[in-house]
Amino acid sequence: MTQRLLFRATGSARPGQLAALGEALALAGARLLDINQSVTFDIVTLEALVALEDDYAQPEALTGMIDHASERTGLAIQAVQVSPEDYAGWSDNAGRPRLIMTLLAPTLPAQVLSEVGRMTAAHDLTIELIHRLSGRESLDGEVTEKGACVEIWLRGEVDIDGLRRVALDVGSTHGVDIAIQEDSIWRRHRRVICFDMDSTLIKTEVIDELARRHGVGDEVAEITERAMRGELDFKQSFRARMSKLAGLDESVLEDIAENLPLMDGVEELMRQLKRLGYRTAILSGGFTYFAHYLQKRLGFDEVHANELIIQDGKVTGEVAEPIVDADRKAQLLSEIAEREGICLEQTIAVGDGANDLKMLATAGLGIAFRAKPLVREQARQSISTLGLDAVLYLIGYRRQDLEALESP
Repeated sequence: MTQRLLFRATGSARPGQLAALGEALALAGARLLDINQSVTFDIVTLEALVALEDDYAQPEALTGMIDHASERTGLAIQAVQVSPEDYAGWSDNAGRPRLIMTLLAPTLPAQVLSEVGRMTAAHDLTIELIHRLSGRESLDGEVTEKGACVEIWLRGEVDIDGLRRVALDVGSTHGVDIAIQEDSIWRRHRRVICFDMDSTLIKTEVIDELARRHGVGDEVAEITERAMRGELDFKQSFRARMSKLAGLDESVLEDIAENLPLMDGVEELMRQLKRLGYRTAILSGGFTYFAHYLQKRLGFDEVHANELIIQDGKVTGEVAEPIVDADRKAQLLSEIAEREGICLEQTIAVGDGANDLKMLATAGLGIAFRAKPLVREQARQSISTLGLDAVLYLIGYRRQDLEALESP
């Protein structure tokens, strides 16, 4: 009869321990069912789930094998009997869906681990693995500008939208972004990433800056407020705001474009995305005049935005059709994916406004970046505590791996 045992070995890590333990298990005729190892500050924890025939699983035989393996490895080793019921439960759990929970913040307070533990337990989720994606804190305790990020692998059936709502409340309480994704083959095989521009790639709303320079800032702000109250849709409010800019000198556009304040982390993100082979696009309800400046500066592959009509060096207050609104953004993302020969699950979209929500919902990974509460609540993922390069964490890249790419 087959017995199943979990061998757990702990102690100071040194080369050759896996070989010695594996040899002992092989001599006992063990079949390997599962294995896991981790090392923290040179302390190793190695667990091996094996199947043994009765002759080898007798107490005397096990004691001799464990003593021999312990002597050779320098590790404390114990064997735990796994009942058929426990094994069946473990097997069933391995077949349940996997979720990826990502915690991001400038620093991660220990209290959030307690809250996450309670939250996952309440939803009957099993924590399979916890590991760090961010770099290590310096010896003097200085907080890294890249922030802290921990990734948690979970197993279980769950109402993912309900879990996200709870996670959003927990994260808001502790100043931590908590992203939850369904694990799939596409997670590390995204190929296209599309960005909103204003308040996403740059720290300003260009139309507001144009209005301020033209002396109609308050009038444009009033129209924007009406749109936020739902009195005007995007196209109506956009045309109304544009009409206020009629007569603005083109030289003002050039001055604003040359001094666009970049969002934190955007240069690092774009540098890494290009090295990793992503196709990048700007899908903006703003203006091509400014998007092309960013394209030249940061290397975007393509730009889709609203075309200002300029005559005799003056803004006419009109834009060319079609206007890039929420529907148009989602449509453009789908068209880019089709043209590139990829599925929508391989696309990423990043934006901050309500007019980005359809684009975020269409993409395989939609991220609300430093967005208003309403947008964060409706988007599947959000980042508010770190710079734009934190998008790399949600794709699953480790800071150490990215830095290794830069080594000569």
